[in-house]
Amino acid sequence: MLTVAKLKVHSSTFTDGGRLPSSTVYNGWGHNGENRSPHLAWDGAPAGTKSFAVECHDPDAPTGIGFAHWVLFDIPASVAELPENVEAGRLPPGAKKGLSDLGIPGYAGPAPPPGPAHRYIFTVYAVSEQTLGLGDTTTLAVLRFTVRDKKLGEGRITGLYSL
Repeated sequence: MLTVAKLKVHSSTFTDGGRLPSSTVYNGWGHNGENRSPHLAWDGAPAGTKSFAVECHDPDAPTGIGFAHWVLFDIPASVAELPENVEAGRLPPGAKKGLSDLGIPGYAGPAPPPGPAHRYIFTVYAVSEQTLGLGDTTTLAVLRFTVRDKKLGEGRITGLYSL
């Protein structure tokens, strides 16, 4: 079993535990956001890191299992930052998008029903493989299953959002 290092994840778009701005919110389901992925940066990747993977999960979604908002993987090890709205033609070479729980590839911003704020947990994994061998229909469950024995490091940042 691998020892998993702690990555430090931060963002210029939001603070850990702070409210996500409307720029990151989904445009639909009663929300009028811009659906732009937030800026994310990380450091502390251990030796042997060959790629990174990123996910965003809302454990508070009323589905019983939460909701996957972003699945991104095979990010080159030389990358330690994703700019805001990275999917607007600025994905690092080789990076791949999986499916959100909307059934579409790429980022799907927060869109909670009325009520208390939901947590949007952005997790970055340092991975021991350059490529995970996954395709564009990869779900969050498949990503997590695939990286479980390949992750060398892991870190999180959490944003909050409510109507």
